[in-house]
Amino acid sequence: MTLHVAARRYLMDRYDELVDQYAALPDQGRAGFGYRPEAYRIFPRYNVVAAILAQVERLDPDRLPEQSSLLAWLVEAAATVQSPFTEPERNEVAATVMAEERRLFSSVVRELAGRGDLQVQPLPYRRVLTSAESVARQQQLQGCWGLVERSWHPMIAAEAPPEVLILVDAVMWDVPEAVTHVRTALRAAGGGRVTELREYGEEYLIDVDLVAPRYTGAEGVWSDDTLTWVAYASHEGTVAFGGQLAAALPALWPDLDRWRWSP
Repeated sequence: MTLHVAARRYLMDRYDELVDQYAALPDQGRAGFGYRPEAYRIFPRYNVVAAILAQVERLDPDRLPEQSSLLAWLVEAAATVQSPFTEPERNEVAATVMAEERRLFSSVVRELAGRGDLQVQPLPYRRVLTSAESVARQQQLQGCWGLVERSWHPMIAAEAPPEVLILVDAVMWDVPEAVTHVRTALRAAGGGRVTELREYGEEYLIDVDLVAPRYTGAEGVWSDDTLTWVAYASHEGTVAFGGQLAAALPALWPDLDRWRWSP
């Protein structure tokens, strides 16, 4: 539904805007072991925007309620959703600006819902997994690929078999075509939606267009319903591929060998 897409896009853009503002502060707003007032006027805002976005993306874009119910749900999410980064907040400035950001989102979605000609560019599918979905996928990967909890090669005791492709994680950030190669291989393998499990934080069902097997501070594991491939980004600077991905990437990536990880 257009309103849901517009809400997601607004929150993504607003988050990026606020992060850029914070990054522009001298010393990132720090003062000794604390933060200067100008920092408290920015980073709590993007924390609450991130919390609202995660809540909005718990809705399945393929099964949305009708618009009036959706609008009420979005307004309620803005007013009530919390995350570990939004509560408790004892700093008065932070509490004030988070409340302002909640009201701003509510105002924006009400204004968007009132437009008779609302149009917005589609976004790739992304939905936060339920806890049951996350647990089920983890168990499937443990049985099929030998994951230990949410860790895989080379971070587990078992020796990686030769068919597992392990690269240095920097390639996923430093080489623009690296993620493109992964997505191309996944499309060739069927292009179904992909689960992204993380060491902590939200976990997602996403379109192939959003797959980026990178370590972001939280280790990640990617797979799909076929379980014919797996990818794992570790905190030790590696990204590993198994199954169809490991087999397909060397043919797509002429200089791949220079990025291979060695123990």
